[in-house]
Formats: sequence, structure tokens, C-alpha cells
Amino acid sequence: MNQLDALKQLTTVVADTGDFRQLAQYQPRDATTNPSLILKAVQKPEYAPLLAQTVAAHTGRPVDEQMDRLLVRFGCEILSLIPGRVSTEVDARLSFDMPASVARAQRILAMYRAEGIDPQRVLIKVASTWEGVQAARQLQERGIACNMTLLFSFCQAVACGQARAQLISPFVGRIYDWYKKAAGAGWDEAAMAGPNDPGVQSVRRIYEYYKHFGIATEVMGASFRNIGQITALAGCDLLTIAPELMAQLAASNAPLPRALDAQAARALDLKPVQYDEAGFRLALNEDAMATEKLAEGIRVFIADAHKLEALIQAR
Repeated sequence: MNQLDALKQLTTVVADTGDFRQLAQYQPRDATTNPSLILKAVQKPEYAPLLAQTVAAHTGRPVDEQMDRLLVRFGCEILSLIPGRVSTEVDARLSFDMPASVARAQRILAMYRAEGIDPQRVLIKVASTWEGVQAARQLQERGIACNMTLLFSFCQAVACGQARAQLISPFVGRIYDWYKKAAGAGWDEAAMAGPNDPGVQSVRRIYEYYKHFGIATEVMGASFRNIGQITALAGCDLLTIAPELMAQLAASNAPLPRALDAQAARALDLKPVQYDEAGFRLALNEDAMATEKLAEGIRVFIADAHKLEALIQAR
């Protein structure tokens, strides 16, 4: 049995891509997208017609609406190829605007409904800012499931659990990137690999806290740089993996033991934590890595949203 098949026995495997033509060979249950992945996909010749068709069908509509229509079109194509859920992201420019995030999420879901998609098959991605977490709280109360993205810290995970978000996506690779860059020449790749990887350790801590206290929010490790980070999180609720890394897992027959165990987590001696807004902002500010990566992640998604809008307007 290859490692990808072995992983599927321990963890729900999710495809992290906008390139839906790659999905069939790896048979993931779910798929996630973001503006950067959709931008990458629409610049490929095979996806150009999707962009052209979407713009032609909604000519004269505001560009933000056309962009959401494009995201939903990709989501619908993906859902035709997988049995589970697709995640579609709210515009990152709304990361600090709670009412606008709620409204945009509702509009995206309405677009899916209009295409005949069961709302249970859609997760709305919202940035894990304080405002994003409060938007998710409102959306979850209205039956709209949220995937909390750009999550780098324990305090963000705790707040998302308090808001009863459906799912969180802690970014393993971006945490790793920050610590590697900060260490500079002193970084020891071998010593910091696998279970010692700071991104892996962050997800493990969150997973163990959730399972210990019976928090229902699903944990989905994301943003991987290598398969060692993935195998070190075998047993996590879900892992969202780029097709290139799925191919590496499928090519390996190395043993894959369970790394995360919910039953073992319940036996740990952990203290419960709660965050109000002031406590959340202070805890996030105290974590230099999370503060910097959250801000950078929002900026990158906004930059790619601008590029996507430019492609739409050029049509």
C-alpha cells in the first residue's frame, strides 16, 4: 500500500488546488481553493474558457460579483468530481469587516444554491482575524459552515473553537517558513523535520487541545512544504494537500504510523483557555510569527484578488 492510500485510512485527504483536472487520479474526499490557486488555474489555457464564459454570462455586473461567480464556477466543477465538500473563500479585503464578511459568505452560498448545489457541500473560508471569527460565529448560527483560514496560532484556534466553526486550517508550511527564515544559517533542517517541525508542533498542540476538551471543530492541516510534514500529522481529522505532494505520497511505500491520536489526547493534563477580544488581540500580538504571517497572508490574497479582477476586467 502506498503512503497516500495509507494516509486515507487515518485521515480525510483533501485536495488543495484550483486545477480540478488533477483531482480524479488522487480521489480526495474534499477540496479547498483560495484566490491564489484560482488565479494560477485561470492562467492555464485549459481553464481560460471558464473565465471567458463566466464573464460573458455576467457582463455589466460589479467586478466583485463576477469574481465570486468565477470562484463558485470552479467550486461547482470541483464538486462534480469529488464526493465531499469544497471550500470557497470570502474576499480577503473583508478580513477586518465582520458584517461585510457575513454578507459576502451568504451571497456565495446563494450562488451555489442557484447552481443546484446542496449547501452542506460548501465550506466558506474566512480569515482567522477577530472579526473573521465573529463572522464565523454568526454564519455557523445560521447554518453556514465555515473553514477558518490563515490560522497560525493557538489563540486563533481557541477562538475558532469558541465560535463553533466547522473547521480550521492551520498553515503548517508557512509557520515552518517563518522559523526557518528567522533562524537563518543556524537552521538545522534534519533536526527540525517531522515531529520537530514548528508547523507540525503547532497543529499537534491544537489537535490535542480540541480532542481533550471535546471541541467539535475539525482540524485540517494545510500549506505543506514536504511530505514529512504530512506524515508527521497522520491521524489529524483532515489534511489538505497539493497534487504535487499527493503524487509523492502515492510514489512511496514507506510505513505510515498514526501520529495523532484523539484517545491519547483525552488523557493529557491540559488547562482550558478562553479569549475575549482584548485577550485574543494581546495573545496574537505576543506571537510575532502569527502576527506577521497573518498580515502577510491577507496581503498576498488581496494582491492575487486584484490580479484576478484585472483578468476579469480585461475580458
